[in-house]
Formats: sequence, C-alpha cells, structure tokens
Amino acid sequence: MKSVLHRMGHALGAIALVAGATSALAQGGYPNRPVRIIVPWPAGGGVDTVTRTVAEKMTASLGQQFVIDNRPGATGNIGAGMGAKAAPDGYTLLVASAPMAINASLQKNLPFDFGKDFAPLGLMASSPYMLVVNPSVAGSVKDLVARAKAEPGKLSYASVGPGTQQNVVSEVFKEMARVDIVHAPYKGGPQALTDMVGGHIHMMFHGVPAVMPFVKGGQLKGIAVASKQRLPLFPDIPTMAEAGYPGIEASEWYGLVAPAGTPKDIVALLGKEIEKALNAPGVRQQLASKGYEPAAGGSPDQFATFMAAEQKKWALAIKQTGFRLE
Repeated sequence: MKSVLHRMGHALGAIALVAGATSALAQGGYPNRPVRIIVPWPAGGGVDTVTRTVAEKMTASLGQQFVIDNRPGATGNIGAGMGAKAAPDGYTLLVASAPMAINASLQKNLPFDFGKDFAPLGLMASSPYMLVVNPSVAGSVKDLVARAKAEPGKLSYASVGPGTQQNVVSEVFKEMARVDIVHAPYKGGPQALTDMVGGHIHMMFHGVPAVMPFVKGGQLKGIAVASKQRLPLFPDIPTMAEAGYPGIEASEWYGLVAPAGTPKDIVALLGKEIEKALNAPGVRQQLASKGYEPAAGGSPDQFATFMAAEQKKWALAIKQTGFRLE
C-alpha cells in the first residue's frame, strides 16, 4: 500500500511539474509584449473600423495590446513595405487588402512581393462594391450605358486615385460596356461622394459602408452591386451579372498577415484568434450593420488561397483591358 501511494505521489508530482512548466511557457511565450498592426491607410476609414474591432478582441483574449499603427501613402505600398521588412517574430502584423493584390500586377519596383513576403493569418471582413450614381443620371445600369453611349466623353466616374481598385474596375466596366466615361481621380472617397451628391461627378464604384447612408437617404442611387449575390441590406439592387455584366466582382477586403518566416505555431495561434474575435458576441452583427461581411472563418492556408486568387483575378483584368497607370 505504501509503495502504491509512493508511486502515486511521484505521478502527481510529475503532473504538477508538467502543469507548472506549461503555465510558465504560457507566461513567457508569445505574446509577452504589445503587438503592432500596421494599417497602410489613413485613420478613420473602413479598414480602421474592422481592424480595431478585431484588435480589441485579440487584446482581451491574449492579454497583450494589439496596437494600430496607421502608415498611409502610395496606395498602401508604404505600410505594406514596412510590414514585409519587419522581424518575423509575430510582433508586427499588417492589414492586407485588395489594393496590394492590384499593385502587385500594376506597379514595378514595389517594396514587397505580394506572393512571397507575407504569411497569411486570416481574412477579417469584406464589403462588395456598389455602383452608385447621382439620381439625375440614371435609374439602372442599362440607363447609364445608354446615356454614356449617347453622350461619349460627357459623363465622369470617380475613384480615390489612379491605379486603385475603383479605377481598375471602372475601366473593366467601360471596356465591357464599350462606353467613353472620363476618369476623375480624388484623394479620398468623402470628397468624391460629396461631389457626386452635388452632381459634379456621375458614377462611382465604392464599398457599401461608405455609400450606405447616401443611398438610404436618397442622395445617391445604387444601381448594381459587384458581388455574386444580392446584399441582404439592399435586396432590390441587382448584381452586375444580373444587370448584364457578369464577371465584374470587386470588394474591399481586409485580412491580417505577418512577415514571411513567422513561426508556424504563432501563425496558427493568430489565425485562431482572428476567427475567435469575429465570433465573439455581437461582433458579426456590429460589422454587418455597417455594411461589412464578416469572414466566415477559415485557416491561414485558406486565406493564402484567397489572396492568390485575388492577385490572379486582377492580373487578368489588367491584362485584358490593357490598363495602364495614367
């Protein structure tokens, strides 16, 4: 009996040692200091809304601050370059988005390689583009195309700059519709939307969160969405395919990546934490009410597949249209 109790004591002692070692590992392991998330766009936009929501939940879950660091400029290239060159230790992350996939095929001498310099962690959310017009311009895509053909070079479309996704998708639309609509680049979406409300600009592809108040308020009219299916928030607005232009699918999307070479266990942990944050109480409803589609979950490998598909899609669009930076 004494021998049995002795062996049990050793066994329990061993279990206690393992538990102690695990606890020590958890305390001294990743993350043991704040994590920086580089957002390559100005503060206050949609990307900030999504990223801060996820970062707050990850902070609460992992016990370390996930700090937003806005580094705008050069259509996202400045921040993306910083993210690519950061130490691959999990303490610097980057928000990846559609412009990075487009820049990879459109611009030379980028400070990053979209396909090689990043370890994808997870998609956070997306928001399809909506084609909006001033209500006096057209009531449908068919009306818009008819007017553009009747008045070549008289209508204009807005974007947030040359080479942006809005610029490229608008040129794809022009090519498919065979119309002449003039590009009017802006430095930001708010001014472009203000000028559209004032009747100075005629059309624009833009993310749903930004245009939603204008469309619901009647100042702008949504005539199509660049998504596979109609949106629950706007069930009466047809898709571009339903309007006669299949293949025009574009969205704002935001995901987190780490520098290539980041340890696989950290990549796996962060991937799970992103999914956990999106499924926290109220988060999906909060993002959906603002026009975002929270990601349905998925592994880092699935996000890597998504990013590769995005790069391929925009490379093909740029090639087919012969698009070049102005």
